[in-house]
Amino acid sequence: MTRVLIVTTNYPRWEGDPHSPWLLALMARLREKGYEFDVLAPAFQGLANHRIGETPVYRFRYAPARWETLTHEEGAPNKIRKNPLYLLLLPFYVLAGMWASWRLGSTGRYEIIHVHWPVPQGLFGLLARRAGGGRLVATFYGADLVLAQRFSFLKPFVRRCAGQCDDLAAISSYTARELTALSGREPRIIPYGIHLPPEQDWPATPGRILTVGRLIARKGHLYLLRAMALLLDLPDAHLVIVGEGHEREALEAEIGRLGLADRVTLTGRVSDAELESYYQSCQVFALPAIVDESGDTEMLGMVSLEAMRYCKPVIASRVGGIPDIVVDGESGVLVPQKDAEALAAAIRQVLTDESLARRLGRDGYHFARKHFSWESVERATLTMYGNAVADSVSTG
Repeated sequence: MTRVLIVTTNYPRWEGDPHSPWLLALMARLREKGYEFDVLAPAFQGLANHRIGETPVYRFRYAPARWETLTHEEGAPNKIRKNPLYLLLLPFYVLAGMWASWRLGSTGRYEIIHVHWPVPQGLFGLLARRAGGGRLVATFYGADLVLAQRFSFLKPFVRRCAGQCDDLAAISSYTARELTALSGREPRIIPYGIHLPPEQDWPATPGRILTVGRLIARKGHLYLLRAMALLLDLPDAHLVIVGEGHEREALEAEIGRLGLADRVTLTGRVSDAELESYYQSCQVFALPAIVDESGDTEMLGMVSLEAMRYCKPVIASRVGGIPDIVVDGESGVLVPQKDAEALAAAIRQVLTDESLARRLGRDGYHFARKHFSWESVERATLTMYGNAVADSVSTG
């Protein structure tokens, strides 16, 4: 068995917690290849060490329980932007994570240390390796690079962390370019994986437009609402927004201002079964992401892949890593960000042209199967881990 320490900021707190399900899925596949995993992650409101399935999760405490909310839910960068007082927790977070990573690393039982979101978790990985050895690899998701661009004192840390790693990965070509520009190293691109059901035509609710994601600025929901105001002549057009977040009040105000109360449904959080049903029943999926005022944007757009699982046509903004998934005219339609008119025109075209919608949905499904299968993600991860198992899988 090869033992791996996963160092991450965002790991499920209980069975069924929706955070990072793709990471659990990848770990399950690699476990079948002879890997065992431990996880180091921050506590949330006093959460102690626990297990999820076969995986021990070591939680480090960094504040009194009621204040341990820096991570999870909306993510630390969004929380800090909303309430700068969260910055006061960062020194305690970093010190607690350093101590916990040193203690785990000093056991000497890890052959691989895999850091996710290396700002600041890269420091924890470096300490764990120094304490007990092992191969150090890191996966960048983009939010860490946005932080480094925003706070220039982090740039030397990113360069040092990237330079000290044995191998690097980025989740999209956009994130890879940003990392190379900052660190001088070219990472391998390992996106999220996805399991696709057998191809079929899923019955759609006429006019249903779906978007899924946290209610935060970079998701671009305001522009989708403004696009909906331009589609009032389509009697069946109805927007379903699945997700929760601190932008909800602003969205509700915009819905009222635009007179869309009977045209938009804000579902809040839903169960996995309900979410799957929404994907299956929509006529078109929209991802109107933007680059927000902090420079943050969509680094890949996993929800687009979820829609493609069910052969649904996808319309998305041309920002960040989205073009890795949505190739304009091939696997979906790309529009400029913050352009409600272009977004409305694309939605109108797909809603009113059944043959176009069917072709985009079918081609998107096959694009996802070719480029985002779990098999390809697994092979790339094994190669990054750099051992005989990886070589046999890559050449087998």
